[in-house]
Amino acid sequence: MRFCILILLAIASAGASAAQDSTTLPLPVLGPYDYETKPEGKAFEKLNPRKAPEAGELMLRKGDRLAIVGDSITEQRMYSRLIETYLTACTPELEIAVRQYGWSGEKTDGFLRRMDNDCLRFAPTIATLSYGMNDARYRPFDVTNGQWYDDHYTAIVRKFKNAGAKVVIGSPGCSGKLATWVRSRSGTLEEHNQHLCALRDIAIEVAQREGVAFADVFWPMYQARVKAPGLYPGDGSKPYELVGRDGIHPDWAGHAIMAYAYLSALGLDGNLGTITIDLESNQASAQGGHQVESFNAGKVTVTSERYCFCAPGPVDRDDSVRSGMTFVPFDQQLNRLTLKVLGVKGIATVTWGNVSKTYSSAQLRDGINLAAEFTLNPFCEPFAEVSEAVAAKQEFETKQIKKIFHGRPGRENMDLAVEQTERERAPLAKAVRDSVRPVRHIIRIE
Repeated sequence: MRFCILILLAIASAGASAAQDSTTLPLPVLGPYDYETKPEGKAFEKLNPRKAPEAGELMLRKGDRLAIVGDSITEQRMYSRLIETYLTACTPELEIAVRQYGWSGEKTDGFLRRMDNDCLRFAPTIATLSYGMNDARYRPFDVTNGQWYDDHYTAIVRKFKNAGAKVVIGSPGCSGKLATWVRSRSGTLEEHNQHLCALRDIAIEVAQREGVAFADVFWPMYQARVKAPGLYPGDGSKPYELVGRDGIHPDWAGHAIMAYAYLSALGLDGNLGTITIDLESNQASAQGGHQVESFNAGKVTVTSERYCFCAPGPVDRDDSVRSGMTFVPFDQQLNRLTLKVLGVKGIATVTWGNVSKTYSSAQLRDGINLAAEFTLNPFCEPFAEVSEAVAAKQEFETKQIKKIFHGRPGRENMDLAVEQTERERAPLAKAVRDSVRPVRHIIRIE
């Protein structure tokens, strides 16, 4: 959209100059941008999404305060819970503090009005933004609304930057059905997704213009939505619906894709450590938050302060995080706990927890990803404990903002409301930090 606007502005500017001076400068040459590679199929015919920028270096620094901001999809506290649990358990050395600021039905202008009171008062050093679904207004795209979205998203980004915070600007997701509860909706589902795709491209431009990171939610989610019925047809009475039962609010599978988009955009490299066993020299070592306690006769005992990301659920259900992970390279890019075994002749069986798998000597020499190969593993239970602590804290954060700050206590005395709720939140935040405890586990090679 802005590309077209720039051309029109350039033409208008050139015409105005010509009226004043018979010598006019040539119009600037504006080249086209690259597009995403599209799969074949009718579902993709009318979409031409701009190529998303690559993620850069790690944005997070030790002690960062992360604000996860968005509309009702953020207020579901699902992708935000996955992000905070990952940062707490998989990168504990960064000591990231997280708050979520989801608000049902909100558009960019809504957050812009409340961001000083609700968010900036806590001095975030980094923020992820997830807006666009409501900003699309459940109708076909028009240039005026696209510019409105551009203006308001830009204003939010600049306000965070002026406060000293880094920003990841996210695109909206996609729609799976028309939003039946929106009376003003118009157009077809295809037109709604075209609108959301257009807002995605505008968000890319805002990110590039403002020098911030971009998280692509729409394109991987839309592709997954199209692909899902062929992979996971459901049982007839309950079809697989990646974008949720109402077509707007995803279940865990869709939120896993969202978490992947934001964690990737933050520049996390997914290297969660390496455990190396040399059978010939009878030695074992570990790095990246893991320590070998003992090794003998193919049995290594390891104590780990860093967890791998655990999602042991089924792959064929839309309420499963593991299912959502099958649509994106989550394990490959964000969840690599590597085991290397040297000195194997032929094949060997690896047992981790209660699961055993057999690999060739070449596979073990090159390294296997324990997190991907053993989805049921010794980290699952402690990881779930971290997730539950995160869920309790984020639930309170919704209450703190929506019911206290924007309720009677906040109207009567905001400073007192902040002080009292922060005292209540403090033990919940401490419980999240304390939930990560060293895990002692055993790997056997036979």
